[in-house]
Amino acid sequence: MSDSTNVTPNNLDAFWMPFTANRQFKKAPRMFVAAKDMYYTTADGRKVLDATAGLWCVNAGHCRPKIVEAIRKQAGELDYAPAFQLAHPKAFELANRLVDIAPEGMNHVLYTNSGSESVETALKVALAYHRAKGEGSRFRLIGRERGYHGVNFGGISVGGIVANRKMFGTLLTGVDHLPHTHLPEKNAFTKGQPEHGGDLASELERIVTLHDPSTVAAVIVEPVAGSTGVLIPPKGYLKKLREICTKYGILLVFDEVITGYGRLGTPFAAQYYDVKPDIIITAKGLTNGVIPMGAVFVTSAIHDAFMSGPEHMIEFFHGYTYSGNPMASAAALATLDTYKEEGLLTRAAELAPYWEEQLHSLRDCPYVIDIRNTGLIGAIELEPIAGEPTKRAFTAFLKAYEDGLLIRTTGDIIALSPPLIISKSEIDELFEKLRKVLMNSI
Repeated sequence: MSDSTNVTPNNLDAFWMPFTANRQFKKAPRMFVAAKDMYYTTADGRKVLDATAGLWCVNAGHCRPKIVEAIRKQAGELDYAPAFQLAHPKAFELANRLVDIAPEGMNHVLYTNSGSESVETALKVALAYHRAKGEGSRFRLIGRERGYHGVNFGGISVGGIVANRKMFGTLLTGVDHLPHTHLPEKNAFTKGQPEHGGDLASELERIVTLHDPSTVAAVIVEPVAGSTGVLIPPKGYLKKLREICTKYGILLVFDEVITGYGRLGTPFAAQYYDVKPDIIITAKGLTNGVIPMGAVFVTSAIHDAFMSGPEHMIEFFHGYTYSGNPMASAAALATLDTYKEEGLLTRAAELAPYWEEQLHSLRDCPYVIDIRNTGLIGAIELEPIAGEPTKRAFTAFLKAYEDGLLIRTTGDIIALSPPLIISKSEIDELFEKLRKVLMNSI
């Protein structure tokens, strides 16, 4: 047994970091010690412009006063309340506030603690809904290649990122996948929705017919596939998925963990693309990333299918110790207040044209083979180094950090999603720094 007294408080060995090259990091740590609005402060006192909203989640910027104060107040008033058979008022207040900004008909909310848990919750709701309706034969789930739906077993089963799946066995059975929509040979350097690829939605009908529609419970997609490198849905694609799901009585699930809460210039991508799913999965921006929390929206038709039998009986055997936690609820309410007071749920629509122009100005940089954008999201795809995939983008990430810019990379793609409070001058700063990185470092 090790002697814990020999471990210094800042020893880096004990923490096995998520989605991180641990050995590389611990040789040259990158530490943030403070943050305010658009900037992080590093351990050595440098300011770093946040071009990724933390991890797609800090939509209102860092350390916002209303959110900070709400958490402080809640901690001294009610720290925790059980979520099973008991509750506290803020959980209900928050649900009502969320329903107010959700697409019409999304009238009920289940709480979780993360995007991954929101995915699992949505998949379980979908399966249980069909059983509640007497259609228990509907057990199949259809995801999409390159889809990211968190890291729990359901999420990686319907997800389509190979590295996230290959180490973990057979996963869930009865899962199939749509083809992804990335067509660089036809859609490279598209501004907004690509012209080509909408017909790929028709593959859903082929898959459904192959398995028989009576066995298919739900289709889950990200409206904009974020973590795989920002794949924008081709024109007509999402509407076609909706049509096919409606035709065969299949639930359509939108994973809006990234696109939810203003990222595209509307509260949710379902509103931006004018497509109504049956379930919407959210997390991240719900609490501005401050306290873990997720929310799953469902239609009244889904909710009401469970409300039968004796009233003293539990209708849906699912939930978490921290579902609707008082601290998280307080943070979420203050986040919604901040969004409303500053118009942040729609601000991306105002900034999107300028963002698009500045992003695509990098087209002439070395090794740039594609640029994609929608709302306040962007991606710059780089030509991989032969035999060393991911290295070019990771090198850019390290150099950007040194130059005071936080970017995110996935494969050889640079993904950008700044806090929604970003100004035009900060957009200029972001792309000036990124141009320097791309021109000189890779």
